This record gives sequence, structure tokens and C-alpha cells, in this order.
Amino acid sequence: MELNTKKGNKAVAIWLLIGVGMIIIQVLLGGITRLTGSGLSITEWKPILGAIPPTSEVAWQHAFDTYKQIGQYKYLNTHFTLSDFKFIYFWEWFHREWARLIGVVFAVGFVYLIIKKYLNKDMIRPMVILFVLGGLQGAIGWIMVSSGLNEENLYVNHIRLAIHFIAALGLLVYTLWFAFQLLVPESERVVAPSLRKFTGWMIAIVVLQLIYGAFMAGLKAATFAPTWPTINGEWVPSNISTFGNRTFSGLQKFTDNPIAVHFIHRTLAYLITILVIIWLVKAAKITTGKLFRKTLWLPLAVVLIQVVLGVLTVINAGNSKALLWLGITHQFVAMIFLIIWIWELYLLRKTTS
Repeated sequence: MELNTKKGNKAVAIWLLIGVGMIIIQVLLGGITRLTGSGLSITEWKPILGAIPPTSEVAWQHAFDTYKQIGQYKYLNTHFTLSDFKFIYFWEWFHREWARLIGVVFAVGFVYLIIKKYLNKDMIRPMVILFVLGGLQGAIGWIMVSSGLNEENLYVNHIRLAIHFIAALGLLVYTLWFAFQLLVPESERVVAPSLRKFTGWMIAIVVLQLIYGAFMAGLKAATFAPTWPTINGEWVPSNISTFGNRTFSGLQKFTDNPIAVHFIHRTLAYLITILVIIWLVKAAKITTGKLFRKTLWLPLAVVLIQVVLGVLTVINAGNSKALLWLGITHQFVAMIFLIIWIWELYLLRKTTS
């Protein structure tokens, strides 16, 4: 997968990093869409024609009338005026529009790099995979939205939301890894099989935490326990089998019960913080790798910021405006945290070969 020239190397890396930045923005737009309750405002799937929003009052009224047919409007937003509808429509439209823009940027950049002969044949297949993953992400998004376009569900299913979120992060990581391959000299990579394995497990736990973060957003779990350090006065919820008039059994106790999801999300945060400290102690013993030595402190710095943001998000859950921006900031730092771990994993090697 080596490029013909250093110039080409840099050009492809810049293209990939632009894509990473756009994916991060897209995920944040998805978070805003969720927290503002905008995800079900556009009830039709039009990959091309949907790029143009309603352009007349008649068209806007038609879109609004279509929205009125689903349960979210009938049981939650009957007070909405056309102006209210336009607000939530904007965020969902912007989220979809940004996805289209990502596709355009990748496609135009891909063609440009081929014309300039910055890509060799070995690079074509991985880049095609990028397009496939991007298209798959769009399909997952529509499947997720369509799950709420009925009279039974007031919001998009939280498990499908988590799948959509993790798929986006998978695309981000795939893109980022290739950028690292083009930018980081092999001489900077450190042979540390034990720490690399530890880092891999850290990433797995962080991904699990990200899934539960999506569950938190999807179930609006923070609003049901806006207290810290306890959860509504309890260190451990006394009953995870019931919530309101609902009873949960089996795995549903840990995926569908907002209080249980909240407890697991908090517990994982504490666990990750402890593991980061242990990781840092082990990493500090490594004396080689200039880049690794310079950045090994980043996981601890970011996890501490993330814990503080998490606490602030929870205790301000009753304030919708504060919850929106704290929640989005919390999500952004979570993505940075994942990126840092991917960076550390890349710098660590199993063997010298």
C-alpha cells in the first residue's frame, strides 16, 4: 500500500484526515439531531432529491402533514407549529446533507488522486471499501429512522441508534488508520506486545462504553437520574428489573432499563479511569519511540476531562439547553478519546517485522 512519492503520501493523508474531520462533525450532528428530537422529522428517504428542502409554504405544509401521521407528533408534539417543525426538520436535513457532502468530498478527492497518480493499485481496494462503508452507514441510518415512523414509537430505537453510532465510528477508525500508515514513520513505532494487548482491551472497553453512551442518549437515561455521585440516592440501583410500569427480563435489564443503563455507563467510566492510570504506569516504563513518549499522557488527561463532562451532563439533565450542549461536548470528547487509543495502538507493535 505504499505510494509512489512523498508528495502523494501527504496528499492522500490530507484527504483522509479531512474525511475524519467531516465524520466527527457528522456524528456530532447526529447527536444534536437526537437530543433535539429531530430524527423523525423527515419521513421520506430521498438520497438525491432530498438534498433540496421544501422551498414553498405549500411544500413545508405537506412535509409537516406527513410528520403529523406518526406517533411522535400525535403523542408528544401536538403543540408544534409549522415554525417548530421547521426547527427540527433543519437538524435532520443538515445531518443528511452533511452525509451527502462527505460522499462528494470523498468521491472528488478519490478521482483527483487517481488523476494525479498519487494512488497505486494496492490503494484502490481499501478506498473502495471506504465508499462501501459510507453507503452502508447511510442505509443503517434510514433503517434506524424508519423504525420510528409509526404510531407506536416516539423516538428511534436506542439499539439501532447505537448500531448507527458505532458504524460511524468504525468508518472513522478505518479512515484514520490509513492516514496513520501514510504519516507515521515505521521508526516511531514501538515493539511492546504486552502493552499493545492491554491497549487492545482498552479499546474494546471504550467501545462498550460508547455503546452505552448511545443507549443513554437513546433512552434519555440521564433525565431519570440527574444526581451524582449516587443514582437517585442509591449507589447501586435496588431494582433493575422494573422501571415505571415496565418489567424487564434477561438481557433487557441491562439494555432497555434507563436506570440500569445509567448505572452501567457510570461504572464503566470509573473502571476505564482506573485502567487508564494502570496503562500509563506501564507505558511510562517504555523508553523508546519519541512520538509515543510525547503522547502517552493523553489518555489520562482526556479521560479526566470526560469524567467531569459526564458529571456535569448528568446533573444538568433537567435543563434541556444545558443537556444539549454538554451532551454534544461529552460525545465529542468521547470520540477524541477513542482516536487517542487508536493512535496509541498504532504506535505499539507486536514484533519488529
